[in-house]
Amino acid sequence: MKILVIGGTGLIGTKTVNKLRALGHEVIAASPNTGINTITGEGLAEAVTGSEVVIDLANSPSFADKDVMEFFKTSGKNLLAAEINAGVKHHIALSVVGTSRLQESGYFRAKQVQEDLIIKSGIPYTIIHSTQFLEFLGGIVASAQDGDVINLSTAKIQPIAAEDVSSFVAEFALAKPVNGIIEIGGPEQFELAGLVKEYLAKTDNPKEVVGSKDALYFGAPLQESTLIPEQKAQLGKITFEDWFLLNNKK
Repeated sequence: MKILVIGGTGLIGTKTVNKLRALGHEVIAASPNTGINTITGEGLAEAVTGSEVVIDLANSPSFADKDVMEFFKTSGKNLLAAEINAGVKHHIALSVVGTSRLQESGYFRAKQVQEDLIIKSGIPYTIIHSTQFLEFLGGIVASAQDGDVINLSTAKIQPIAAEDVSSFVAEFALAKPVNGIIEIGGPEQFELAGLVKEYLAKTDNPKEVVGSKDALYFGAPLQESTLIPEQKAQLGKITFEDWFLLNNKK
């Protein structure tokens, strides 16, 4: 089966492409660097032609409100139009647990627009809502840093390793479209501020973490359960401790 992976050279994309190729599928790893661009349309029609499944893992290079909205609108419209013309049978998109609950954040407003375009397109689809990747802990630190202090919410988080995310994406790509949302998450729940404190200690980072229920998450307030999936979510196997050991071998 021919499968097109948009964002196929990124963190999740590379792992997903490798898994699907190992199963014998013809997989195109699409990105601007490989001559396939969902913003300009370069190489898009050719890449989509003959593809039964399209997996959209692309992310905006800028998280500024205007930029990220423009990215997901333009990319989504161009990609879905190309898929309709090519008769694609299954569109898969990776989104975020809690997207609809985080609409005070420009990034999550843009992700909601992306999801709405998919739902209205008429193409059979599966939207994967993932919890935050463990690999993004450093990004969370950077987003909440104020000098030597990291201000973070005490809400719950259930982070998932990129390896587990890619396994789920590959699995869902080979399954029938659900025409709805599937949630995935990690095997453990933490308090966000507490997890980051533990992460900083493990990386010998002396910055202080201050936890507060009122701290914003990428510009949006959190309730205790905003970032965690529902009970029916499918859970990965890699724990925080195992992930850290795997990614920090001497």
